[in-house]
Amino acid sequence: MPAQFDIAVRILDPAWRQLWPTAVGRVRRTARTVLDRALNRPIADAGSPAELTIVLASDDDVRHLNRDYRDIDKPTNVLSFGADDWRRRTMGQPLILGDVILARETVVAEAAAQEKSIADHALHLVVHGVLHLLGHDHESAGEADAMEALETDLLARLGVANPYAARTRRRARRRA
Repeated sequence: MPAQFDIAVRILDPAWRQLWPTAVGRVRRTARTVLDRALNRPIADAGSPAELTIVLASDDDVRHLNRDYRDIDKPTNVLSFGADDWRRRTMGQPLILGDVILARETVVAEAAAQEKSIADHALHLVVHGVLHLLGHDHESAGEADAMEALETDLLARLGVANPYAARTRRRARRRA
């Protein structure tokens, strides 16, 4: 039986609604795709859903979280806060994966600078954030390559272009 997922999408910054009217549905489908495809094993017991929240916030909201929890007093595009003990829950209890928070102004600025749509960039950040909640990281070159490959595959399934394509082409030119 496939795992059940309860994916909440909260909009803290109302500007997201005007900027991207279809955000809630697209973000929820993207998170579901990551959970369905990135896991090689079920993470939830039958009848016990895995829970995840995606928050569409402002730069100011994310700056405060970044300052309070990471000692970095500036916004970033996405933050992931995983539940520390999700692997050790009591049988039958919901599996709380954690929260992924996007900063609107930073997402918009990065999308413009990278010449991509706000939706595509935001969906990439949702994929990236959910993968962090599932234990993926990019601290080493090997981890970064593996995570990028997984992100690229998941985004292709969602109809989103490879966000690393330009960087990959630059690397190839430098090696040639």
